[in-house]
Amino acid sequence: MNAEEMWIEYKKINDSIKDEYEAWAFGVDADLLADLVLRGEKTATASAYPLYAIENEPLPKVGEYSIILDSKNNAMCIIKTTKVYVEEFKEISEEHAFKEGEGDKSLSYWRKCHKDFFTMCMTEVGKEFNEDMKVVCEEFKVVFTI
Repeated sequence: MNAEEMWIEYKKINDSIKDEYEAWAFGVDADLLADLVLRGEKTATASAYPLYAIENEPLPKVGEYSIILDSKNNAMCIIKTTKVYVEEFKEISEEHAFKEGEGDKSLSYWRKCHKDFFTMCMTEVGKEFNEDMKVVCEEFKVVFTI
């Protein structure tokens, strides 16, 4: 099922929503992370704040819907953003790391993986990662799956 087909199915049970959603896959291991979302272990994500300005993209907003895709662009579920905040990388909490649901769910695991990922992302746009860099933290809940 593709994103549009999933959205049509969701609208059948929630006809009060508009046709506004994003469809995207997680950056590193789309299949694993989508599976963690489906299992309820991943209820948060993080992205590099500087990339929003570089790519001229708005920050996520509470109440927005996203369709999570796997590595083959199959729609896996629909999430609704419940919380958005910006924090310096070095200030990310253990609670946030746990909500991301990756690895052993520890802050040390989160920092290692995200430092590597953010370094790669920033290098791609000619910038450097540092631990003072702001991170967009987003929490969400699954509202629809097939």
